[in-house]
Amino acid sequence: MLHLTTALDPAAKAPLYQQLYHSIVQEIRAGALPAGARMPGKRSLAEALSVSVNTVDAAYQMLAAEGYLASRPRSGFYVEGYPARPGPGAEAPDAPAAPPAQAQAGPPLRYDLSTSGVDTRLFPARTWARLEKELLYTSPGLLARGDPRGEPELRQALAAYLAEYRGVRCTPEQLVVGAGIEYLLSLLAPLLPGPAAVEEPGYPRARQVLENSGRPCRAVPVDEGGLSVAALAASGAAVCYVTPSHQFPTGATMPAPRRAELLAWAAQRPGGRYIIEDDYDSEFRFDTRPLPSLQGMAGAEGPVVYLSTVARSLAPGIRIAYMVLPAQLLPAWQRRYSLYSGTVGRFEQQTLARFIEGGYFTRHLARSRVVYKARRNALVKALAASFGPAAALSGLHTGLHLLLRLQGQSLPPDARLVAAARQAGIRLTALSSYYREGPAACPPGTLVLGYGALDDALCAPLAEELAATLKKACTEASASSPGT
Repeated sequence: MLHLTTALDPAAKAPLYQQLYHSIVQEIRAGALPAGARMPGKRSLAEALSVSVNTVDAAYQMLAAEGYLASRPRSGFYVEGYPARPGPGAEAPDAPAAPPAQAQAGPPLRYDLSTSGVDTRLFPARTWARLEKELLYTSPGLLARGDPRGEPELRQALAAYLAEYRGVRCTPEQLVVGAGIEYLLSLLAPLLPGPAAVEEPGYPRARQVLENSGRPCRAVPVDEGGLSVAALAASGAAVCYVTPSHQFPTGATMPAPRRAELLAWAAQRPGGRYIIEDDYDSEFRFDTRPLPSLQGMAGAEGPVVYLSTVARSLAPGIRIAYMVLPAQLLPAWQRRYSLYSGTVGRFEQQTLARFIEGGYFTRHLARSRVVYKARRNALVKALAASFGPAAALSGLHTGLHLLLRLQGQSLPPDARLVAAARQAGIRLTALSSYYREGPAACPPGTLVLGYGALDDALCAPLAEELAATLKKACTEASASSPGT
C-alpha cells in the first residue's frame, strides 16, 4: 500500500479536494507514485488526512477523468502516469502517453436521468414489426431509390396528423423527412439569411449545427415566458431558433401574446426573417392542452419552419425527423437539394405512414402519456419527500424532464454536484451546462433531471440517494469554504 506525503491546509483558499488533487499530481510527476501502483482506499486515505470520504472521492474522480488514475471495478484506483492532456496547474510532460480507455470509466450507472432517455419498453414492437413485415413481402419496389423529400405516403400522413393535433397548416409538398433534426437543420441553414438567434439557455446541438453551417449565433435570454422578443429585436438576428411549446431546458411555455410578438418580429421584414420552431416533445403535455404551433398561427405562407421528430414519441433509434418549409423556401430547397438521396430507409418511412394512418400512433401516444405522467408524479412525490424545503421543483407540466433547484447559501460548483451524483451512479446534467458562458451565466445548484428512461420502481430510492449525495457535496463545500 502506498503512503502519500500529502499535507492539506483547511485554512487555505483552495478547497481540500483541489489541494489533494494537486498534491497527487505532483507525486505522480515526481515518480513517487509509479504507474501501476494501487492508490489508498478512499476511506483509509480520508481517515489518514482527517477529511471526508467525499473530498478524497472528488479528487480521485478528477484525476481519473484527466488520465492520472484508472478506476478498476471492485479493485480501486491505480496510477496510470502522465495523461495525454495535463490537468489545471500541471506542466505538460515531455512525452505524454494517451490515457487508457478505462481511465474514463466511472462507477456503474444505476440511474440515467439524461434528457435524451425514453422508455423503450413502451415501443409497440409487435404492431411495428407486423406492418414492416407486410411491406417487406408486398412492396419490393421500396428497395429502389425514393423521393429525397421522403415517401409521399408518409408526408401525407404527417400533414394530416399535424393539422389535427398541432394545428400545423401545410401541404405534403412542404414536408421534408430526414435522419434527425440536426441533419434537417444543417440543410435548412444555408437557405436562411443573416445571423441566427438561439435561446440562452438552449439546445447546444442546434447552436453548433447552425454555426457549423455558416450561421453565426447570438444568444437571447429566456425568462418564464420563453425567449425574450425584446432582446431578440436588439440582437440584429435574421433567424430565430426557438422551442416555444416546451423551452429546452427550462421547461417554460411561451404564452400566446408573446408568440404573437415573435411572429410580428418576423413580419416586420417579409422574406428577410424566419423562425425555426422546434416542437420536439409537445406530445407529452400532461396537465393542459398544448397551445397551437407557431406555424399554425402564421399559416403555410408564413415565416415559420416547423421541426419535429419521433425520437421521443417512439424511440431514438428510429431516426425519423421532419420539417415543414414555408412555401417561399420550396423553390430554393428544390434547386439546392433535388439531387440528394433520402437519408431514411423507405421501409421505415412506409411503416411509420401506416402506423399513423391506422390510428396506432395516437393510441400509442395516449398510453405513453399515462405512463409518463404517473412516473412524473411518482418522481415529484419522492423528490419532495427526500429533499423537503432544501430543493424546489419546476418545469413539471410537460415533456420528459424537470428542474431541481437546490436551496442554500453555500452551494458547490455545478461540476462538483454532477460529479458527486455520477460517483453515486446517477447521470444528470446541470442547467448551467446549457448556457453558452457556462456556470458564469447561471446561479449554481439547478439540475436537469430527465425521467423518460427511469424505472417507476426506482423513483423513491433514486430520490433518497440523490438527496443524500447532494447534501454531502453541499456540506463538503461549506466546510471547505474560507472562514468556515
